[in-house]
Amino acid sequence: MGVRLNAVCPGLTETGMLESFMQGAGNPDKLREAYRRAIPIGRLGKPDDISGAVVFLLSDDAEFITGRVLSVSGGLTMHG
Repeated sequence: MGVRLNAVCPGLTETGMLESFMQGAGNPDKLREAYRRAIPIGRLGKPDDISGAVVFLLSDDAEFITGRVLSVSGGLTMHG
């Protein structure tokens, strides 16, 4: 009892790994723009977007939240 288990699933986030992937794809600027257009918020994520979600889930404000998957993707993974 009292154990909470949640998951944070980040979307496309400006990291070295994403940059390396885009460089290998041939035209990183074109790919970056296509990603930006696909995300309803209108931008790629930033590492602070992800860490903010994690900090919230670790906080007392989330003490009654468990068994959830939190998508931090700017709306890219919305269902409906």
